[in-house]
Amino acid sequence: MTAPILIAENLSKTFHAGRRFGPGGRQNIQALSNVSLKVYPGETLGLVGESGCGKSTLGRTLLKLYTPDAGKIIFQGQDITRMSERALRPLRANMQMVFQDPSASLNPRRRVGDLIAEPLRVHNYGAREKIQARLEELMHLVGLAPEHLSRFPHEFSGGQRQRIGLARAIALNPSLIIADEPVSALDVSIQAQIVNLMADLQEQLDLTYIFIAHDLAVIRQAAERVAVMYLGVIVEIGDTDTVMLTPAHHYTAALISAVPEPNPAARRARTILQGEPPSPANPPPGCRFHTRCPAAQGRCKTERPELRPYGENREVACHFPL
Repeated sequence: MTAPILIAENLSKTFHAGRRFGPGGRQNIQALSNVSLKVYPGETLGLVGESGCGKSTLGRTLLKLYTPDAGKIIFQGQDITRMSERALRPLRANMQMVFQDPSASLNPRRRVGDLIAEPLRVHNYGAREKIQARLEELMHLVGLAPEHLSRFPHEFSGGQRQRIGLARAIALNPSLIIADEPVSALDVSIQAQIVNLMADLQEQLDLTYIFIAHDLAVIRQAAERVAVMYLGVIVEIGDTDTVMLTPAHHYTAALISAVPEPNPAARRARTILQGEPPSPANPPPGCRFHTRCPAAQGRCKTERPELRPYGENREVACHFPL
């Protein structure tokens, strides 16, 4: 089997909220807890879960935008966990990110050409003529015209701005792109265009994606494998079709049952979760899902389940899987 391009081993990340002194004191928000996964060259790994489950934090931690409190990140065979910014800089060209809101990630005071050219200049891509030729090539790759380089971000639609974000991400020919909810702010018809564009770029440029989303329909279209997160941990990971058609974790089943059914004549069982997700500042002991799980038993309240193989090409963290 091909060696993974990215390996995460037992990653943990805690944020501190509130005042150090005063009423309420300081809270520790446990965003990630012992998260492990592998990403293979050329694949798209989907990352799904409720808002606040730690998806975006995991994506940023994998790129070392956040430094993990514990665990290890191995990218292209190198341990980058404690690597300094100076040592990490040559690798930055191979690992890029596409952000959720293109309006916020593009500086409104700079022209599109300057925005896309910035990583090229930072990494000493070449002379001005070479950079200009690369900019025009990038605009064609993402379906925009070279004359758009002289415009400002506010002159484009949301879908066009996301194409500009993609052009900036692929400017240095990266191996890995982490896309953080890249289509959630777009209309449904535009979502399909961006997902198809990303698939075309992946085929042309041999890209590897981690695709973060909360929309399971988008993940099923975009990803070959999917990892399901709940309250800072991965509860199930496997081939997308296998996970979507026969979920093994009760939380995965609840997510899938909440997806609207386009055929009004079709009926299926709904899994209604009780209560609200626990606070990451005070996660429950044992299985983090046991406070909402319809199949929880005594063991679930005291013993945390670890990811273990379940059938072919799948792992699940559950004491009593479906």
